[in-house]
Amino acid sequence: MRFEWFIAIRYLREGKAQTALVLGGTTVGVAVLIFLTALISGLQRSLVSQTLSAQAHVLVKAPERVARPLPSDATTADHVEKVPDRIRSIEQWQQVLKALPAIPGVIAATPTAAGAAFASRGPATKSVALRGIDPESFAKVIDILPRMKSGRFALEGAEAIIGSTLASDLGVVVGDKIRITTPEGRGDVFTVAGTFDIGNKEVNARWVFIPLRSAQTMLDIPGGATTIEVKVDEIFEAERVAREIARRFGLGADSWMELNQQLLVGLRSQSASSWMIQGLVVLAVALGIASVLGVSVIQKSREIGILKATGTSTGAVQRIFLLEGALVGGAGSILGALIGSAMAIAFAGLARNPTGEPLFPVDLTPGLYLGASAVALLTGTLAAWFPARRAARLEPAEVIRYG
Repeated sequence: MRFEWFIAIRYLREGKAQTALVLGGTTVGVAVLIFLTALISGLQRSLVSQTLSAQAHVLVKAPERVARPLPSDATTADHVEKVPDRIRSIEQWQQVLKALPAIPGVIAATPTAAGAAFASRGPATKSVALRGIDPESFAKVIDILPRMKSGRFALEGAEAIIGSTLASDLGVVVGDKIRITTPEGRGDVFTVAGTFDIGNKEVNARWVFIPLRSAQTMLDIPGGATTIEVKVDEIFEAERVAREIARRFGLGADSWMELNQQLLVGLRSQSASSWMIQGLVVLAVALGIASVLGVSVIQKSREIGILKATGTSTGAVQRIFLLEGALVGGAGSILGALIGSAMAIAFAGLARNPTGEPLFPVDLTPGLYLGASAVALLTGTLAAWFPARRAARLEPAEVIRYG
C-alpha cells in the first residue's frame, strides 16, 4: 500500500488548484453539517428542557370515567350523559408508587394532590393551581431547587411555596401569610416559605405548593393522590413507559410527548429539515469530488497507462484514486470540524438572555464530530469510486499512444 499512498499524495500535490478546490468544498460541507446539526440539536434540547422544567415526563392519573347512555322513550332520543367531573384519587396509589421504580426506565416518582383554588392577601385575590406535594420526592422529579428565588424548598406545617409572579401580584415575601380557599369553600392560612422562578410566566403566576396532607384535606380526598408524576432516564422513552404503566396498573398515563403534541411536531419538522439540508450538502460534496477526480483521470491518463504498462495492477490503480478521495475527505473533516465549531460557538455568543444563557444554544458533542468525519470519509471514498473504476479500465497501449 505504500506505493499507492505515494502516488495518491503525489497526484494531489501536482494538481494544487484542483486539490484546493475539492478540499475547500469538502471543508465547507463538513463545517455546514456541524454548524447546522449543533444549532438544531441545541435548540431542540433547549425547547425540551424548558418544556420539562415544570412538567413530569409521565403523568399517572385515575382512569377516565366512561360516559353512560341514558335510556330513551318515545318522546326522547338516545343521548350520552357525561359523567360529572370531580377530583378523584388514584386507587391504592401507595402500592402503585412503590411498584413504579421496577419499570425499566423509571428513575423517580412522586405523588401529588392537585386542584383549583384561590390565593388571597388583603383585597388581592388570584386563581391558582393548588398542588399538594412531598418536597423531597418532588425535587427528584422536577429540578426546582436551582430555581428557588427566595426562601427554601421545604414544607413544614402550614407553609406554602409560591411562584415569583404570584408573590408579586399578591404583594407578599417570605414569611408573609396568605389564605388559600377552594371553590367549595374549604380554606386555610399558610405562611410563605419560599418563592420560585421556573422560567414559565404562567407557572410562576399560578402554582402554589402546600404539604400533601393539607391538600388532601382541602380537596376532600383524605389520604388520596390525584396524580403520580414520573421521571424517566431517557426522555424520548416516556411514551413507552407510559404505555407500560397503563398496561400494568390499568391507570391513565400521559407522556410529555402526548401532552405537548405541537412541540413534538415542531421538533420533528426541524429534524426533517436538518436531514434534508445535510443530504443536499453531502450530495454537493460528492459531486464536487467525483467531478474533480474525473477530470484528474483524463489529465493523468497517459501517466496511468505508463503505470499499468510497467506492471502496476488494475486494483492498485483503483486504490490510488480511492485513497485520493479518502485523503480529501479526511483532511476536509478536520478543517471543517474546526471551522464549524468556531461558527457554532461564535453564533451562540451573539445573544444571551437575562440569566446569561445563550438564546441560540449549540450542542457540540463527540458523536457529532465522529458522525461528520465518517460522512466526509465515506463521501470522499464513494465519490472517488467511479473515477477510480474509469482509471482502472484504461488500456495502457491506447492511452500511451493517443494520450
